[in-house]
Amino acid sequence: REHAIAWKFAQNSKVEKIYVSPGNAGTKMMEICENIILDTREEMIEFAKKNKIELTMIGSEEMLVDGIVDEFEKNNLVIFGPNKKAAILEGSKAYSKEFMKKYGVKTATYKIFNDYECAIKYLDEIEYPTVVKASGLAAGKGV
Repeated sequence: REHAIAWKFAQNSKVEKIYVSPGNAGTKMMEICENIILDTREEMIEFAKKNKIELTMIGSEEMLVDGIVDEFEKNNLVIFGPNKKAAILEGSKAYSKEFMKKYGVKTATYKIFNDYECAIKYLDEIEYPTVVKASGLAAGKGV
């Protein structure tokens, strides 16, 4: 994901330098990119201030759910991504489904379980194919 985002930003002639944390082999091959290691949001905020970063793009769902956008905004830094309140739509599949139901957003049929045995029994009652997802962050591996 980081390589794809950096590659697209690099196509803009106004972009002079792209810092990617942690980066990967793809971003390492791009002359415009510099891979850096910033482990905490405090380190990211300090780096953005010190280096006068004009725009930060967050790829990590976990950081979005943890409220990094809110923290950048409190520090008057420009960042792209949902704030903590909106990121819950990604952070909780159960919340997202209930939200869609409440506001009439079309979505697949679903059922939420907190009990493993009840969930397994339900699988015997439905038609296939079907998708099973855990609620919460799954780093792109949620099905």
